[in-house]
Amino acid sequence: MSSMEETLPLNATHVNNSFIFTNRLHILLHSIALCFLLYYRFSFLFHNSQTPLLLPYLLLFSSEIILSFLWILDQSFRWHPITRTVFPERLPENDQLPHIDVFICTADPTKEPTLDVVNTVLSAMALDYPPQKLHVYLSDDGGSNITLNAMKEGLKFAKWWIPFCVRYRVLCRCPEAYFNDSENDSADFCGDVDFFAYKRMIKEKYEALKEGLMRVKEDHDHSGDTNGVTGQNHPSIVEVIEENGSGEIEQVKLPLLVYVSREKKPSHPHHFKAGALNALYRVSGVISNSPYILVLDCDMFCSEPASARQALCFHLDPKISPSLAFVQFPQKFHNISKNDIYDSQHRATYKVLWQGMDGLKGPLLSGTGFYIKRESLYGNYKNKDTDFELQEYVGTSNEFIKSLKQKDSTNLVTVGSELPVQETLLLASCNYETGTKWGKEVGFLYGTVCEDVHTGIRLNCNGWNSVYCDPPKPQFLGNSTTNLNDLLIQGTRWSSGLLENGFTKFCPLINCPLRMYLPHRLSLSYITCFPLYCLPLWCFAIVPQLCLLSGIPLYPKVSEPSFFIFAYIYVSALTKLLVEVLSTGGTFRSWIIEQRMWMMRSISVHLYGLLDCLMKEFGLREASFLPTNKVKDEEQTMLYEMDKYDFRTSNMFLVPMVTLVTINIFCFIGGIYRVLSLGELDKMFIQLFLVAYIIVVNYPIIEGIVIRKDKGRISHSVVAISNVLATIITCAVYALVRKV
Repeated sequence: MSSMEETLPLNATHVNNSFIFTNRLHILLHSIALCFLLYYRFSFLFHNSQTPLLLPYLLLFSSEIILSFLWILDQSFRWHPITRTVFPERLPENDQLPHIDVFICTADPTKEPTLDVVNTVLSAMALDYPPQKLHVYLSDDGGSNITLNAMKEGLKFAKWWIPFCVRYRVLCRCPEAYFNDSENDSADFCGDVDFFAYKRMIKEKYEALKEGLMRVKEDHDHSGDTNGVTGQNHPSIVEVIEENGSGEIEQVKLPLLVYVSREKKPSHPHHFKAGALNALYRVSGVISNSPYILVLDCDMFCSEPASARQALCFHLDPKISPSLAFVQFPQKFHNISKNDIYDSQHRATYKVLWQGMDGLKGPLLSGTGFYIKRESLYGNYKNKDTDFELQEYVGTSNEFIKSLKQKDSTNLVTVGSELPVQETLLLASCNYETGTKWGKEVGFLYGTVCEDVHTGIRLNCNGWNSVYCDPPKPQFLGNSTTNLNDLLIQGTRWSSGLLENGFTKFCPLINCPLRMYLPHRLSLSYITCFPLYCLPLWCFAIVPQLCLLSGIPLYPKVSEPSFFIFAYIYVSALTKLLVEVLSTGGTFRSWIIEQRMWMMRSISVHLYGLLDCLMKEFGLREASFLPTNKVKDEEQTMLYEMDKYDFRTSNMFLVPMVTLVTINIFCFIGGIYRVLSLGELDKMFIQLFLVAYIIVVNYPIIEGIVIRKDKGRISHSVVAISNVLATIITCAVYALVRKV
């Protein structure tokens, strides 16, 4: 390599100054409008404090204050967004690249199909990286023989699959995805007869693998003998998966594959995914001790083999590497329909929030698809002078303490060599963390089901930065939720976990160091506060509507100058959202869907997440974590691909939605009557428009009640319960408003 090549940068940062100027101009103008709104509300209170509409007015004003506060936090993401380009061809030669450990987590073979887990493992083993420097660890929190035996079957296939990928430079190295898409073939070999013969043979072996996995599951189900082992009660197991048989076409070295099932007992807290990752972190420390770690969910396979090299373009950059904790790739999904009616791709998160945070000090961890520096999770171990202090800090394993002090992978255990069995079983035992700082200062943090956000905030507070890398081709692809029930269950867990971070010592708004850049502090605060949208949205879904029915105006008349304040704020916010959606590849329909799902989530999962968080803070219930069901349901998939919402979900989620839509329809009809009979359009226009807007955006709920006859419609029992609740709420609030 020439001296000129050595000085070439491994990555480049791109700043769109005109886009930043537009964002900041919008922030300025919208902020001025909000100031006028606050002035209007305060002026009214001072001059009309004895009027009958004081209570609904105060409720509405409080909601506007909360929305304004959340909007201010949200604008931090638009302050200085950037994009990045990487140049992996400028990396050092393979023998100079660092070792990488891959952590893959699974918990329940009934909800997380074993075939998906095996595909994720195979795709990680087939990364475009020197195999002797790649080590794959699977955490099985369920302690299932199905998963262990599936890994052994998967390794047999890997001895054929990986040579095939290497020889023909296969781009998609997940077998299931590769064989389901003929476009994955490299153009260089499309006319090669040997290639198609080889591919046919590999596909036959893959079909044999799937049959073998089915037999593994059937044998396990037929035996019925678990020896008292359950997902919450099983001993620790650490095993290097080896396959001694031969027969592969080419002798290609395979990455190390290690199965880890940490010990779990009902009497000991297991801290969900964070606990599983910390067990992998310790076990890998005495086996491979790689300086960098890739974390993947069990259904998030490696879609492109180059992600490791792309991440190293940042980790090996001497300008940013010393303070760089991790490189985060976006979560993308292969099962999203054209219109994505559930907003499952999280466009706003990965195209606006994470990209905006990258221009500050970097995004938070997203739970999967990130390459993290091992040293960043050590905490403040360097302040411990003696081994005794380190034992109090990270536990009694001398081998693990030794790994903390090493800067490279010197603990390597190769296939065929002896595994330090007792040491790894100790590190995976449930008692090992007792009396230590695991989950508090070391490793992934405990105390919330959103361990990724909690850990990311801790890293930022400790001075670590991060990078967001979003290449044109997705590096990782997963299975997204494609039905309303799983989406809302998952959303409730996330909402509760995010709000929990606001009650920790790493609450970004209060406890982060003062040296932290203000826009970055605000962006972190928004992540932990955005479920609070439930409070103003519940108010806006009820109070203006019932006041419309009562003839009580809460907004200025159309003929008054103050009307333009509210009109500008509404048009400004929605126009800005529309521009962002269209500029990031969305459509007008996507814009409507995002607003609809924002409303649905806010009045259901965000509310339940807030209540769940408060109950846990007051000790009224314990934290729980249910894995999202990833087993494909053909009927649900058919409805999803037809762009029809599947309303077969818990009444807990559905009743609030239907109740509020019912109230809005009733008040809209009453409002139209008042406007036509009493000529109050000038006075009640904004409230009437608000009701109409809510009804139009949530039309699929009305369709599910009135029009649809399929199994995914809203049941008659939900409609009946919602009508009763709507009547009670309407009568109660109407009487209260009239009385006040």
